[in-house]
Amino acid sequence: MTWRSLIKLLLSCSILLTVSYLVYNSHVPLQGGSENLPRPRAAPEQPHLDPQPCMCQPDSVQLKDKIPKNQFDKVFQRRKDELSKQKKRTSSELSKLLLAPANSPLQYPIQGFTARPLRISPIPGLALYAEQRSSYKVILKVAKGRLSTEASLSKKVTVKGNQGPELTVESSSLPLLNAALASVSYQSTMYHVHTGDLASFSYDNYEATFPIVIKQPQMPVMFDTGTDIKSKVTITIKTFLRYNNLKVLLSSIRRFYPTVPVIVADDSIEPEKIQEENVQQYIMPPAQVTPAARSRPGQFHLLSRPGQFPPAQVTPADRSRPGQFHLLRDMEPPKDKDDDFVFTEDTKIEKFLNVMEAVPELDVVGGSVQGNQFFFSLEYDEGVPDDGGCLYRKSMGSFQTLQGYPQCTLANGVVNFFLARTDSVQKSRFDPLLKRVAHSEWFMDGLGSLMVASCSDVTIGHQPRKKNAEYEKYRRPTDLSDAVFKYQLHFFKNNLKCIKFG
Repeated sequence: MTWRSLIKLLLSCSILLTVSYLVYNSHVPLQGGSENLPRPRAAPEQPHLDPQPCMCQPDSVQLKDKIPKNQFDKVFQRRKDELSKQKKRTSSELSKLLLAPANSPLQYPIQGFTARPLRISPIPGLALYAEQRSSYKVILKVAKGRLSTEASLSKKVTVKGNQGPELTVESSSLPLLNAALASVSYQSTMYHVHTGDLASFSYDNYEATFPIVIKQPQMPVMFDTGTDIKSKVTITIKTFLRYNNLKVLLSSIRRFYPTVPVIVADDSIEPEKIQEENVQQYIMPPAQVTPAARSRPGQFHLLSRPGQFPPAQVTPADRSRPGQFHLLRDMEPPKDKDDDFVFTEDTKIEKFLNVMEAVPELDVVGGSVQGNQFFFSLEYDEGVPDDGGCLYRKSMGSFQTLQGYPQCTLANGVVNFFLARTDSVQKSRFDPLLKRVAHSEWFMDGLGSLMVASCSDVTIGHQPRKKNAEYEKYRRPTDLSDAVFKYQLHFFKNNLKCIKFG
């Protein structure tokens, strides 16, 4: 063999050994598992969580432009002060972002622990899982209460700060330490119906924070409404001047639902007496839409423009009779049409009831007016406090369909023909400042508290359109003062920077 042949052979063997080594190591794990793998030197950077100014939709109305310049500074400061008070009423420690530490030996409750105010409540799940050592010490701290444990469990357990806001537990025995942790209790020191506390739990260089919900339990408030539709549903109608249309509407209701109670809220200039079985008429101040007793709490919900007239406040004589559902209807359909409603064979209240009873989370279920649903979604970004939020009412905007009911879709607002739970309606306050039209505004105020759906299989009809000059004078004023006032109201009440009605 020549020296050249020998060199070629050695090179071939070297290449073969290198390839074999690489193939072998690609299939065999490193000795010692993941412990030998390089670890990141620092935790990944957290996303920026501070609130950012919101971006207005194109063609949005800039609400600050609707405030008179000579009043803006004072209005802005009052809005800022009121928002600060509102946040104090509605926010708590429970809204603070908490991040769980990685590879921590500490065990603690992360959700579901609720303590009654001023009551001693055992904290479930506290434990330490640490490597063996000569001594173990953990520290618990709270801000709105006191901590306690069974100090007499063992002489090998040392407890400091019992019945105080900071509790230290130390022992040479891990099982005994965990026994002491299992007996730790929390007791708030101040009464509050619903607030929270943050507990700090530390051991060695490890520290964790977990929430404590402090809440007074609420008693159930339920009504035995029976089994038939007349005991479950009350129909409410808002009327103004158009008595011929009202009589047609009542006649159509009685054709299909002769025994269902009807409430007529009437603010006509010269009211006419309505005397029909199962119909209660309530006379309000002329052309007010809102009753004088608007601030009084009530049980009934207005079918009419809900933001204009809460039925409960118009029916003091009938206030003691609890009701579960209210069918809301209006003599003035949406989209500024002056057609009047009329019940048809497709106005099946039972279908509304089936959906509401099958899906208890729902507060409002809307139908359609002559086949048109007119639902909408609300896109809201709260922005930063001083700047204000951005709101976009998106016509025909919706979310997913309702499970089990493909004809129904979730939305944020529906046409002013809907069935609502009486107690749920009270979640969204009726604004006494909006006296004429406040349909969308009522749903805006209920955003985040009202669960709303729109179903296409329940529809109500229109009566033939008839001109009524007296009615038009009140319902559609020619000046723009109403629109400007609404913008000013949104600026202050909803802390909005801009709004768009799509």
